[in-house]
Amino acid sequence: MSAESDERGRAAQSAAGAPATGGVTHQTDHGERPLGSRAPDFVKARRTLHLSWQVGVFLIGLAVVVVGVIMLPLPGPGWFVIFAGMAIWATEFVWAQLVLRWTKRKVTEAAQRALDPRVRRRNMILTATGLVIAGALAAVYVWKFGFVMPWKITQ
Repeated sequence: MSAESDERGRAAQSAAGAPATGGVTHQTDHGERPLGSRAPDFVKARRTLHLSWQVGVFLIGLAVVVVGVIMLPLPGPGWFVIFAGMAIWATEFVWAQLVLRWTKRKVTEAAQRALDPRVRRRNMILTATGLVIAGALAAVYVWKFGFVMPWKITQ
């Protein structure tokens, strides 16, 4: 009986124009999508099918995240793959949607800070200082040892 009333409630929400997201309708000011499952309606209508859908999405997302973690010390786009796995999870799980929204917000804030003229000037000064120090160290090495590789020095 409760499943039937839940289905009627979803139908009433859909008829009223509200998204059928499993009861969670958190809309933000930034025009973000509502939180909740993005599974097709025929999947959400059957509890066992929806549960197996969620298990499948979780396992696929987990595999992608694990591959991304493996790629972190190895050559490859590790962080990109990890966020792709999070995006897969976000199609079904509210917690992953919240993590992705927080991450997008922090990346946008960092990009805005990086475009600040004072920050850009500071970064350019730090880079130039680092290059001058590296050049000075290289000059001291060449003056003391010449153009000999470190593993061939006999002194």
